[in-house]
Amino acid sequence: MPIERKNLVEALRELRAKTPKRNFNQSIELIINLRDIDLSKTENRIQETIELPHHIGKKVNVCVFASGDAALRARRAGADLVLEREEVESLMGNKKRQRQIAKQFDSFLATAPLMPIVGRVFGAILGPRGKMPTPIPPTADIEREIERHRRMVMVRTRGQPVLSCRVGTEDMSDNEIIDNIEAVIHRIEGKLKRGMKNIASIYIKASMGPPVKVKIEED
Repeated sequence: MPIERKNLVEALRELRAKTPKRNFNQSIELIINLRDIDLSKTENRIQETIELPHHIGKKVNVCVFASGDAALRARRAGADLVLEREEVESLMGNKKRQRQIAKQFDSFLATAPLMPIVGRVFGAILGPRGKMPTPIPPTADIEREIERHRRMVMVRTRGQPVLSCRVGTEDMSDNEIIDNIEAVIHRIEGKLKRGMKNIASIYIKASMGPPVKVKIEED
């Protein structure tokens, strides 16, 4: 990767020095500015759900669509909401409740047999938000899947050649934050036609602090 880890270490050190202390745990955001990309073309738009090595210090709310034993295991595993088939069917046409669920939850899982009905009821609401459920077998290790989804972030272009996502909080170790940053950059680099050449600049920023530029090595 053209971004050496030492450059991320230096940028994070500068961020910590320049960010004023507050009486709350500030989040740390990664901002990637793209270049030479025509976002009017659908194939150039980016929408990625990325699994990070470490939790981002924020509660990620997970909703699971499942029935029977799978629903029971999802509840035991700590899912924030479990909707069974009958409950999903009852929400057909209830746009207000669908929007509430789409807004309240960050990540969605669905057992494969329920995907068709979930798609019919929630597709129009979750699809444009990039939140369509990840299908899993009814026999999947739901606890593990929920834990994985709590380490996921969504990165997408929204009309401008800029990507941003949360990569941690200030109370996390430097190594954990840097691991998460590297995971996002690596994934985005792989999605760009010219890789790092399509990245104009990279910044990191705390909630109440100034943005700090990350040095990118020239080829």
